[in-house]
Amino acid sequence: MAYRRILTLARFTLLEAWRTRLPGLFLIALALACGTAYFFQQLAITESVRLQIIFSAAASRLAAVFVLGLYILTSIVREFNDKGLELTLSFDLRRADYVVGRLLGFLLIGTVMALMASIPQLLLAPAAAVAQWGISLALELAIVTALSLFCVMTFTQLMPAAAFVAGFYVLARALSAIQLMSTSPLAVENPVSRQFVGWLIDGLTLIMPALDRYTQSAWLADAAAGWAAIGACATQAVLYVTLLVAAAMFDFYRRNL
Repeated sequence: MAYRRILTLARFTLLEAWRTRLPGLFLIALALACGTAYFFQQLAITESVRLQIIFSAAASRLAAVFVLGLYILTSIVREFNDKGLELTLSFDLRRADYVVGRLLGFLLIGTVMALMASIPQLLLAPAAAVAQWGISLALELAIVTALSLFCVMTFTQLMPAAAFVAGFYVLARALSAIQLMSTSPLAVENPVSRQFVGWLIDGLTLIMPALDRYTQSAWLADAAAGWAAIGACATQAVLYVTLLVAAAMFDFYRRNL
């Protein structure tokens, strides 16, 4: 019976996204991204097609992350404020079933968004590269989904949760570059401070996902990533989604409603 409740919640999440016009909003964002990429392609003197591919892929990726993360946060916060969560849990529903059901619905939404973002890229890049790029985007959105769900369960307020999600995502995207800069002999003049900063950054790389390895525009413009790289991204995504969902459940169970 538990799986029926989970599937019902997932279906409710999909219907909520449809009725709040989330697909239309994302289509507008994709249209703006592709239109701007075409504008830059017309301005470029050399490598115009490559510039269009890179800009279109990068803008579509950021639009998907921003729209999905903000939608998850606002959806759960609205349910907190409208007392809909208390009403849902009153129907003989375990808190774990609620978290898993909402997560499943949001993951399906993220998968559909990744598919929508991949379709325009077929006009510019080979199908195999687009398939790998789209799968990687779906995996990246899965991590963003679990992170957003954890943050909104923890903070229960939109602004703190959104700030944490944005900061975590930016840091995860830039951490590899920060690590490379920290190894430069010109980074810090004090050897002790340099060593401490290096240890701190190395520690962060062990506990944070390497999102800079996901959904790279170079896969579309230059060469496909290869399925081995997609498999490594999938393994990391499963690990982080599991950890974040477990943390969200732990915080949800200790909360008094």
